[in-house]
Amino acid sequence: MSTTYPNYQERHIQKLTRRIERMRVLSNRYAALRLAIIILAGASTWASASAIGSPWSWVTLGAYLLLFALVVYLHRRLDDWAEKFKLWRAIKIDHAARSRLDWELLPDAKQGSGDDQSGLEIDLDLSGSRSLHHLLDIASSQQGSQRLLDWLRGSTPDLQQINQRQQVVQELKPLKRFRDRLRMTFHLHANKMLDGEKLSNWLKEPVPYQRLKSVLPMAVILSIANISLFALNSAGVLPPYWIISLSLYAVLYIYQSKALSTFLEAIVDLDRELSKLTPLFRYIEQARIAGYTKLAELCAPFLDKTNLPSQQLRRIKLITAGAGLRMNPIVSLLVNVVTPWDFVFATLAAGSRARMAQQLPGWLETWYELEALISLANFAALNPEYSFPEISWQTEFALQARDMGHPLLPPEEKVCNDFTLTAPGQIAIITGSNMAGKSTFIKTVGVNMCLAYAGGTVNARIFRAMPMRLHTCIRIRDSLTDGYSYFYAEVQCLKRLLEKLREQEKLPVLYLVDEIFRGTNNRERLIGSRAYLRSSAGKNGLGLLATHDLELANLAEENQQVHNFHFRDQVQAGKLVFDYKIQNGPCPTSNALRIMQMEGLPVEGQNEAK
Repeated sequence: MSTTYPNYQERHIQKLTRRIERMRVLSNRYAALRLAIIILAGASTWASASAIGSPWSWVTLGAYLLLFALVVYLHRRLDDWAEKFKLWRAIKIDHAARSRLDWELLPDAKQGSGDDQSGLEIDLDLSGSRSLHHLLDIASSQQGSQRLLDWLRGSTPDLQQINQRQQVVQELKPLKRFRDRLRMTFHLHANKMLDGEKLSNWLKEPVPYQRLKSVLPMAVILSIANISLFALNSAGVLPPYWIISLSLYAVLYIYQSKALSTFLEAIVDLDRELSKLTPLFRYIEQARIAGYTKLAELCAPFLDKTNLPSQQLRRIKLITAGAGLRMNPIVSLLVNVVTPWDFVFATLAAGSRARMAQQLPGWLETWYELEALISLANFAALNPEYSFPEISWQTEFALQARDMGHPLLPPEEKVCNDFTLTAPGQIAIITGSNMAGKSTFIKTVGVNMCLAYAGGTVNARIFRAMPMRLHTCIRIRDSLTDGYSYFYAEVQCLKRLLEKLREQEKLPVLYLVDEIFRGTNNRERLIGSRAYLRSSAGKNGLGLLATHDLELANLAEENQQVHNFHFRDQVQAGKLVFDYKIQNGPCPTSNALRIMQMEGLPVEGQNEAK
């Protein structure tokens, strides 16, 4: 990773920190000035009242109140700016943390943890804590975050979608201010993630519209009767007949409240989410993105001056804010006793919902798409040495990578490799010593393919591949509840792979296997592995197999589709040293016994009599 960009981030953070500190000092001075004005106002008012007279004391007090109001206004403006600078600094700190993989400074992972993770997610660390999704995800909504994860774990590529996403990400990549301002706008108006489901639920909730149309006039008449009869009774004109009308109104309200309750509660949820969403839409509407063709096409629903989403949502917000008064029991009781408040706002909301049902889903869909693309663009901007991959049928090789590394490895620990396989049907058997980098390498290929399919940049200077379906068999999990042993789970995974290789599909399979049949004994593992690889070679797929079994390298002598690669190690000053560079051919050494010896374990032939 280039050191220029992280250093720029650190300098920017330091600059913001100094500015925030100056604002803090100035804010303390404003606070002291407010206290001084209060003291001076009291003393001056008392002095003017004693020396000059009461009228002048009021003038003095008024002057100080105006001065105090001005200082309060300036103080609040300063604090508002300080809050914005703190958020801006937090965003820059977040960028720096993502650049150097400082997981402790990143927010918790939002998606993909527990037993619901797919095999691909687990094998390639796509979701959960310290995963690829965790590193990329800066979405402010649950749905935008989930969409990004869905893209990353998509095992079957869609070339049209990949190209469309890449084009938008390429335009978003240099728009650092646009991306950061959207994040800051959200955090200025919300302290929790946006949940678009609450917005959609309002559209799904059944509306007692016909009942409202018939009940509202009755409620209005009874409300007017209540006020009129109460006023006449207070003036001594009539007896307290208002008690009768109020009782009838109460019966009507209680009878209808159950039908209104669910709908009004959905409106209250809607109000909370609109408070987060409306400022975001307004910012997009005002952003200057017309010159960015693909981004403008995506954001077209926000750029129609005759039907701006923020204006539509602002009207709904007035209605939802009115309905939200019912959350305060005392206020709700008072306004509903005097007026048919809930009936009126439920009727207004029902009328607006029909119009919003045609527009809101499209706005939300665009927003989720934009959020996921912004996460990919932010990742690309934070890693300027990464490149956009070429996924195409016109590539010269089935898979070609130059300076390919793993994006989840810290820059100071990462070693990049070149790798090429020419055509489907080939199998790369990767041998090597323990800890030499075999498993990491096949995961590197897989995770960069996932980034490519999502539409983002990959950790490589050049990355070209034909579109292939992904299949991994790396971290096999047994299941005690289903009665699956580790070996049986591995057999099932490899069986599914073989079925995919035999399918009459245009897309070949890119399969990544780590230590095939590790769940059984050495003899049966070798027999089974040889048979499986002989059956897989030449099929509609491209395989990378990491293994300790050096005997499998002999398959290259009998099958031209099998190619050997290896990672090696050296012993220097009594320690194992790895260069993590992939080499052609089978591994000439193994280090298991040396590791055992170095850690003090007995090995055959070693003198144990001590």
